[in-house]
Amino acid sequence: MNQKPLTVSLSPHLYSGLSIEKSMYGVILALLPALAVSVYVFGLGVLYLTGIAVASCIAFEFAIQKYLLKVPVRALDGSAILTGLLLAFNLPVNLPWWMVIIGSFVAIAIAKMSFGGLGNNIFNPALIARVFLLISFPVAMTTWPKAFAYRLASVDGRTAATPLMLLKEGLLNGQTMAEISAKLPDYGQLLLGLIGGCIGEVSAAALILGGLYLLWKKIISWHIPVSMVATVFAFSGILWLVDPAKYASPLFHILSGGVMLGAIYMATDYVSSPMTRKGMLIYGCLIGALTVIIRVFGAYPEGVSFAILIMNAFVPLINRYCKPHRFGE
Repeated sequence: MNQKPLTVSLSPHLYSGLSIEKSMYGVILALLPALAVSVYVFGLGVLYLTGIAVASCIAFEFAIQKYLLKVPVRALDGSAILTGLLLAFNLPVNLPWWMVIIGSFVAIAIAKMSFGGLGNNIFNPALIARVFLLISFPVAMTTWPKAFAYRLASVDGRTAATPLMLLKEGLLNGQTMAEISAKLPDYGQLLLGLIGGCIGEVSAAALILGGLYLLWKKIISWHIPVSMVATVFAFSGILWLVDPAKYASPLFHILSGGVMLGAIYMATDYVSSPMTRKGMLIYGCLIGALTVIIRVFGAYPEGVSFAILIMNAFVPLINRYCKPHRFGE
């Protein structure tokens, strides 16, 4: 009898009716509300920067697959498009175009294709690119246009600090939370996104709307987003209860910065996140704890990107620890 060989494909392993293309384009569709809010807040420059990021990611993946790896070209399976979109969401809208292309090269060539392509990368490509740009071009990556100002002409000097930067600077200057709160946007502005910041971090409401769509379509599960957000709320809430004059409220931490973007769209990446539900809960909780630690005690005002990348490195250990028992054990 001829025995057929067992072929195990690379991750992500989707056990539903979803294909890689359907899941990738589903996430892209879920990100459109947040993109629309960013266009409203910052103007058409959002589409210009996003288009550069997406086009350069596709071009780099096409060239590497066709001419270097000499494998079937799958640059339009949605993976490169999603990487470019997420990269753009982690950038200020006034970033020079050539820096965006450098970030796309790092995301595709270094963080993804150097490991073997989709299914082999151990770190989230868009976050690797963001951290690379932040370290290489710190001034450009932390110069934020004021909300609605970038829609006007001659706005080179119309910049403003993000809520997290205002919080960090105020605390470093010895101000209390009561004094800092007068400069911070209210919860309604944080929820709707009428603030400055990265393209994809401005509207928590739009990100949550897209997240509900992903849960409805079963493209992601609730374990990582809920555990991460709950940990950020609990950890920052404990600090706030201990000393409300020194620490921001948990609701502020959840609605500001990249918590929602990271929890729903980046920490849930199929390849770089745990496989089991128990592992996902551990993973999400540790990302949430690291985010608060970096924000409160670190030098950077934001910690989501670093927290996710750190935990990406621990995913193999989490998978090993949470590996289900073999049948019959």
